[in-house]
Amino acid sequence: MTYHFSFGFMLDYWSALLIGLTTTLELTLICVVLGALLGFVVSLMRTSESRLIYAIGSVYVELFRGTPVLIQIFWIFFCLPIVLHVEIGNLSSAIIALSLYMAAISSETFRAAMKAISREQHDACVALGLAPLAKITRVIFPQTILRAIPTLLSNTVSLFKESSLVSAVGMSDLLYVGQNIATRTFHPVEILTTVAFIYFAIAFPLTRAVTVVEQRLLRKIDA
Repeated sequence: MTYHFSFGFMLDYWSALLIGLTTTLELTLICVVLGALLGFVVSLMRTSESRLIYAIGSVYVELFRGTPVLIQIFWIFFCLPIVLHVEIGNLSSAIIALSLYMAAISSETFRAAMKAISREQHDACVALGLAPLAKITRVIFPQTILRAIPTLLSNTVSLFKESSLVSAVGMSDLLYVGQNIATRTFHPVEILTTVAFIYFAIAFPLTRAVTVVEQRLLRKIDA
């Protein structure tokens, strides 16, 4: 069987690929925001003086960092409804799984950023009589976010690429749409090459931007 290469037909399916890309970007954005917020909470747990709270945070991080993201998606999509006796759709499963994964990897980023905050600032909060919540929201959180931005951007790029795994549970993301087009047209090489290029065209500039942002933030922090 001779395979005939042809990229011309791609124009007929470009709008479908853009819809899939939009779904992927929206999913990534939602999970980055939710994951970062939860990741900050987990990082506080991992710096807690309570052994129980520290243990819970540590187990969570090791569990989600130490297991494949695909298995996490499958477990939440197939197993969680059985455990909770609640129907969970593929969109909800994808958001839950990717947000939990993002929280696990970003918590380490936040924890490292917190360690860079000088002890004098903690002592100043005590001297000013700031409540623990006020200390976290007004002093710790702003500085932690600022220092963590470069690594969070890297985590975002990683999550953007990992999001392609949600196609395994029928989520109509970029890869899922591409696979359907490839099956319909019998041109997998052209379609999957195009899908890979789209992922690269978005991820590569973001990866380069991380270096620029990191350099500027370091100058700002040092100043």
